[in-house]
Amino acid sequence: MSVPPASADRGPDDDGITKTGNMHHLANIPKQGPLAGQSAYNSDWAFQGKYAFGGNYEGFTVYDISRPSRPKVVSVVHCPGSQNDVSIAGNLLFLSTDSSRSDDSCQSVPKSATDKSAWEGIKIFDISDVRNPRYVKAVETKCGSHTNTLVPGKRGTAYIYVSSYSPNDTFPDCKPPHDLISIVEVPLRNPAAARVASEPVLFPDGGNPGDPPGTEWPNETRATSGCHDLTAYPEKDLMAGACMGDGVLFDISDPLKPRTITSVRDDENFAFWHSATFNNSASKIVFTDELGGGGAATCTAEIGPEKGANAIYDIVGKGKHRKLKFRSYFKIPRHNAETENCVAHNGSLIPVKGKDIMVQAWYQGGISVIDFTDSRKPKEIGWFDRGPWSDELGIAGSWSAYYYNGYIYSSDIQLGLDVIDIRDRRTDKAKRIRLDELNAQSQPNYFD
Repeated sequence: MSVPPASADRGPDDDGITKTGNMHHLANIPKQGPLAGQSAYNSDWAFQGKYAFGGNYEGFTVYDISRPSRPKVVSVVHCPGSQNDVSIAGNLLFLSTDSSRSDDSCQSVPKSATDKSAWEGIKIFDISDVRNPRYVKAVETKCGSHTNTLVPGKRGTAYIYVSSYSPNDTFPDCKPPHDLISIVEVPLRNPAAARVASEPVLFPDGGNPGDPPGTEWPNETRATSGCHDLTAYPEKDLMAGACMGDGVLFDISDPLKPRTITSVRDDENFAFWHSATFNNSASKIVFTDELGGGGAATCTAEIGPEKGANAIYDIVGKGKHRKLKFRSYFKIPRHNAETENCVAHNGSLIPVKGKDIMVQAWYQGGISVIDFTDSRKPKEIGWFDRGPWSDELGIAGSWSAYYYNGYIYSSDIQLGLDVIDIRDRRTDKAKRIRLDELNAQSQPNYFD
């Protein structure tokens, strides 16, 4: 477990913010209009050019971030359907719907998944005019779409890997065993022809059986019944799967037929494999554990430093003989209040050549910048924390914190967009790297 690199700074007008001196808070924009309610959680990010696209349980928001210190709201699209995770390819935006709805429209209302006519899946929008995104197409997928991952294809095609889980015998479209993902094939010039092209079974042996219900908190590992999140590294033909009870490394050289290379389990400390990040050379993976489903106070002395943490694995060997070797855990070295939901959540690389550095969201644990160049001794080099959102335990804090073209963009569940500038000799070289597009779950190769 590392220690904070410096004492926390607190500004007189920072609304309770504490942080290290290298983390400069540039801007905040609150949630807008129908996306502003307490149950309208901000979720994931995608970026293209000078725009950031922020998901929200009630739709998505487009921001102009050409001046990061003065971001502006360009448009707000009201289209309910948790989680509304977003990915972008060209002029298209893909939106995950993981709540059972009356139909596939943006005017839908909740409907029980026990009803065959209920709908969940992927919605596709044309964002060629960011001021007026246009709804184009919906594709229904089994068990909905909790998250989605973009894998570029050939000849103007994109593949959307859809992760979903938690089947039930009473759900006509989501029955166990649900050991598969849905792959939606999208012709980019004709998105109305998008369709489910493949439903590969990733766990033919059933996956991790998990611990029996009633296992004493916080020691239960969830059974695998699908995947929560998939992070592709298309240039390397690799994908990391965070699949409830399993962490998996896949070969995606054939994008319609992902093949398992190796998998790992951690039944002692991991409750729910949630997400994954490769380092740039694809020699390491940082997996996260969503202990408590994101709604519990897990960054406490009682829970300790290994549960609800990151687990860092080296990828050793070559080709089909590659294995994942555990090296260390990392958890933020601060204890939060019992009213603060906190757990390892979504992050991305800060591209510094020769180093492995990432920024990561921890809900009400704030935002942490981690150097994991030495996979056995990860260390925190910066952090930003707003402090308790409420005097009662609720869902709040940073859902996703990603680095894009020189700045950190945080999607705060309750408080909106935050822009942070990390000024540190260890990360300053990353400011030179410019991207035209970033989907954090479709990692780019920053250097080769």
